[in-house]
Amino acid sequence: MADRSLIPSVLGIPPIAAVGIAVALTAIGVVVDLTRIGTPGTVFTICHIAGCVLAVVWVRRSGLFGPMVQPPLLVAATVPVVVLLSGSPRPGQGVAERLLVIGAPLVNAFPVMAWATGTVLALGLLRIALQRPRR
Repeated sequence: MADRSLIPSVLGIPPIAAVGIAVALTAIGVVVDLTRIGTPGTVFTICHIAGCVLAVVWVRRSGLFGPMVQPPLLVAATVPVVVLLSGSPRPGQGVAERLLVIGAPLVNAFPVMAWATGTVLALGLLRIALQRPRR
């Protein structure tokens, strides 16, 4: 039972692979939206929530902790990194302006992160309750 995913007939993937799926989808969503509209938007929302839900559904039951706590960590890591890699804070800007350029997309992504966290925690707790080892 510890190696199963949400679907009992399907073996789960290792926790690091599950987190990798969520990281990849979140980063793709951030890159697409930053190049398209300049701030995290609909593509980011879909990719982040889908990646986090897929991770918590597909991971082994024994490795649920990582995917359950990853949504806020993903947003806090991927959004600023992608903004910095895209070259948004230009050289010569002041510190306050650089922080605003990096912080604005992070603040705008907060509602998506909150919804993803709630959804993933609910799914993870449901899996913990339903997939308990039988005694």
